[in-house]
Amino acid sequence: MPADFGMQALALFQYQYKYNTLYRQYCDALHVDAGQVKDVTQIPFLPISFFKTHTVLTAPATKEASLLVFESSGTTGEATSRHFVPDEAVYEQSLLKGFEQYYGSCKDYSILALLPSYLERKNASLVYMAKTLMRESGHSANGFYIDEWQLLHDTIVKLEQEGTKTLLLGVTFALLDFAAAYPMQLAHTIVMETGGMKGRKKEMTRREVHDFLKERWQLPVVHSEYGMTELLSQAYSAGEGVFRATATMQVLVRDINDPFDICTSGTGALNIIDLANMHSCAFVATDDVGSIHSDGSFEVMGRLDNSALRGCSLMVV
Repeated sequence: MPADFGMQALALFQYQYKYNTLYRQYCDALHVDAGQVKDVTQIPFLPISFFKTHTVLTAPATKEASLLVFESSGTTGEATSRHFVPDEAVYEQSLLKGFEQYYGSCKDYSILALLPSYLERKNASLVYMAKTLMRESGHSANGFYIDEWQLLHDTIVKLEQEGTKTLLLGVTFALLDFAAAYPMQLAHTIVMETGGMKGRKKEMTRREVHDFLKERWQLPVVHSEYGMTELLSQAYSAGEGVFRATATMQVLVRDINDPFDICTSGTGALNIIDLANMHSCAFVATDDVGSIHSDGSFEVMGRLDNSALRGCSLMVV
């Protein structure tokens, strides 16, 4: 975490309090004196549900219809989250620099995305993320897959034989199905699951999922990505479900019974500071429950009891 992250977060809070009408109204309803907020743990975090019920924009300069929008999945009749993005360059810069922070340049990888259900609907942030990584990579074998398992298998085998570093990014239920049908030995491929069971399979713990994938593909570890429609930054796990945030993101924890008791470590519901959310709201109170370690890394344990199941929800550890 950059030494000046807290200063940037506090400056962004003052900016969004001034220019984000919805967020200012929320802070005022809590009787927060913005001038007295001197630490990130004093910043009010907007409940993530607001992205389902309101337009969350800071000083919008253009009409909503002209903006890039990320939209969550939802069951029939369920409200979906909508995240308006006035400047996609901010998102792309955050994504690419964050990826490079933990994995090096995208140009070093062939990127394969197994994203059924996400490819079949509009405005999925995960699809936009994969497209951005593929564009930056520029590798001829890059591609999206829904159920073309034989072609995906053959592509991976060819890349393995060539010794090409490959990232297989996949929604969890699809990776499980693909691994069950096509066991193989992966020596040059990083497998990264993004969560996403959502009624497609019997719920499994992350450990069970990773153990199955490791056994089928003879992998030492399975990686994970933590992100959501309402955020523009990501966190990554290089194994065992322990995530590390990228440079534009910090995860804090709030007491489940007292949402204004916020700490930088411990167990409770997760609050996210996302500096890339400069045009929406950078301070989001999620419905995820987790544990933050003293070094800032964190684990996700599940969801708050009254939370609706999110399409990209993460499995219980």
